[in-house]
Amino acid sequence: MYLEIKNLSVDLGEFKLKNINLSINKGEYLVLIGPTGSGKSVLLETIIGFYNQKEGSIKLNGEEITTLLPEDRNIGIVYQDHVLFPNMNVYDNIAYGLKNKNIPSEEIDLKIKEISSIMKIEHILNRSIETISGGESQRIALARALIVEPEIILMDEPFSALDVSTQETLTNLIKEIGNKFNTTFIHVTHNFNDIWNLASKVGVMENGIIHQINTVSEVFSKPTNNFVADFVGIQNVFEGIIEDSSTSCAKVKISKNLYLYSSDEDICSKIHPNEKVTVAIRPENIIFSNESFESSARNRIKGKVIETKKSGPIVQVHCQVDDVILKGILTRNSFESLDIQKGKDIFLIFKSLNVNIIDTYTTFKS
Repeated sequence: MYLEIKNLSVDLGEFKLKNINLSINKGEYLVLIGPTGSGKSVLLETIIGFYNQKEGSIKLNGEEITTLLPEDRNIGIVYQDHVLFPNMNVYDNIAYGLKNKNIPSEEIDLKIKEISSIMKIEHILNRSIETISGGESQRIALARALIVEPEIILMDEPFSALDVSTQETLTNLIKEIGNKFNTTFIHVTHNFNDIWNLASKVGVMENGIIHQINTVSEVFSKPTNNFVADFVGIQNVFEGIIEDSSTSCAKVKISKNLYLYSSDEDICSKIHPNEKVTVAIRPENIIFSNESFESSARNRIKGKVIETKKSGPIVQVHCQVDDVILKGILTRNSFESLDIQKGKDIFLIFKSLNVNIIDTYTTFKS
């Protein structure tokens, strides 16, 4: 592994990081998400060396860096507010790290010419920091971080203060940089678009712990617990009891007349009848129909529309099924073509593969 963190704990008095385990390969892009105060920024600043860990180790490219000073770790960091030097022009801000390494001025010139071309900031190199825009400031901060050729770049909400158009431009630029230099990134954000556009892995944090870290598709389709499911937007999370199970499929009783089928093979082989579980279904995996129809989907349920919520190009549809509410989403065109209205009977169809068992408990006893 390129970056490997084992059993990392940090004690800051009122806040603690607890038993952090994390590993990423060279060139991967890890996005960290979680509520405000969950420890994402503290984790970044511990990796770069601003905080001392109480326990655990950090290895980068096979080298133990746990006790190294920040300037000796060869890690770059980019913050939301850029942290540029106001008394220096753009050129000198970018050159700062190279000058500290006593790089010859001719080599600095060549490196700045290359990085400013990539960042498309050649025309502002002689400008004062006080005269540039927020988007330009973030490009300068990225250029300053990249020019010293760090092993890894840490980014703490780098786009949050920028307008949507500038965010999109910088997102495309970072993709280009990652592909060109095989750069490794860890990126803290509250914007899920950063996940879809950049991440190869995503980690979900809360109260100083990482609940889950995996590929984007794995975290968003198979959350490991209720917190992750809720945070990544899985609105259909239900407790139930295993009615029947095999190595490939489980029948879960959710309520008196509602049964769901799951073919989550990683879990099905480990559970048994009468065991209590929690299941999750992403709303976009539910198909709506005015009529029941035969399909490969094992879950075909009749419900009644109790609420609809329009949000931009999509519509959330909430349906009562027995004493449970199932939530799905439709495009506006599909919503209108199905003539969905409050009080209407509707069929909900979804595959057993899309019913994920995210928690198991001790054997349930009635």
